[in-house]
Amino acid sequence: MGGGKEHRVPTAEAMGRILEVTRELARPLDLNTMLSHVIDAARAVLQADRGTVFLYDAKTNELYSTVATGVGTLRFPAGLGIVGECAETRKLINVPDCYKDPRFNREADQKTGYHTRCLLTVPLVGYDNSLVGVMQVLNKRDGIFGEEDEQIATALAAQCAVAIKRMQMLAELVENEKLKRELSVARDIQTRVLPKAVPSLAGYDIAGWSRPANETGGDIFDIIAMDGNRLMLLLGDATGHGVGPALSVTQVRAMLRMAVRLGADLDSAFRHINDQLADDLPDNRFVTAFLGLLDTEKHRVIYHAGGQGPLLHFHADSGRCEWRGASTVPMGFMAGFPLPEPCTNDLAPGDILGLITDGIFEYENPALEAFGQERVSELVRNHQQEPMTRLLEKIVHEVERFAGVAPQNDDMTMLLVRRLPS
Repeated sequence: MGGGKEHRVPTAEAMGRILEVTRELARPLDLNTMLSHVIDAARAVLQADRGTVFLYDAKTNELYSTVATGVGTLRFPAGLGIVGECAETRKLINVPDCYKDPRFNREADQKTGYHTRCLLTVPLVGYDNSLVGVMQVLNKRDGIFGEEDEQIATALAAQCAVAIKRMQMLAELVENEKLKRELSVARDIQTRVLPKAVPSLAGYDIAGWSRPANETGGDIFDIIAMDGNRLMLLLGDATGHGVGPALSVTQVRAMLRMAVRLGADLDSAFRHINDQLADDLPDNRFVTAFLGLLDTEKHRVIYHAGGQGPLLHFHADSGRCEWRGASTVPMGFMAGFPLPEPCTNDLAPGDILGLITDGIFEYENPALEAFGQERVSELVRNHQQEPMTRLLEKIVHEVERFAGVAPQNDDMTMLLVRRLPS
């Protein structure tokens, strides 16, 4: 690698070309255009026949090329061959006679008919000492690569590495900003499908609230006015959180509203939505959902709780909080399964039905202690006489106070229904 040769300073012409390349690489270019400029500059300055820039993929520990002279796209493990050795050692490798070097792989020459006489391979290392990739040039036109070529290549590689790293960071920033905008739109859409106002029914106080853990969430609630004195209640929680689950629960809400418009009863609506989700969702995805029909004349809720629980029933006469579990399997888990008879919940004066997702119960403080059901029960008992919007605010406030600095790791949603005292 130039050992034993007399040290020579690169010519003014060569340094001038490197400065020209540096100015060119400072322009706003896309990555492939920049790589083409790098290869063309390396070939011109070093008087090489061909050139390639291999970028490093840290996630897969591979090197790959998208732009090269004379070859197509390549991808291989980062420790393979001369290029891989250069990447691992981060040292320049100068091979004056490739066919006498056991590290040289003749396969590319055999496939293309090209004859590689000599090559110069230089690591591309970013300003933060991270590996950006490897630059390789082949066949100096008037002989072999010497010490001056090594020095020029090293100087050129340093400038190219910084430019490529900057371009990669810029591309990542642009992609992140694009994703943020898309997530913002998705969140706006999801927020818009939440009820803007609660239907007014004599003798009842109803309130709902939801806050996703990320830009979009896998929770949803809905309150749909039906004929007479009836309401359809929905609380849904898709597995995971993010765009995928958000789409799932939004789909549940849309299908439920369509079923109500078409006059479907509770069982038919549940079966239809379940079977459609089973067709649409991957095998490891499902939606836990409470689907209930509130009859304000009979003061009764009939419901299916597909994997959704625990459900809270506060009994005003005794001050007791009763917790009920799920009544059937989650939606989308299996198509066509036998649906059990719907459960019945009668509401006495002052009683409260609480539909709450596990993001409330399982919210942990820094000591990894969960908020739990008992704290919810105590808050409901202590604030049962207040409007349900106020009770929601108290629960959210106490969860946040309990959690302290601990982040919200799951979506939180609540739907509270209180029968007013006579």
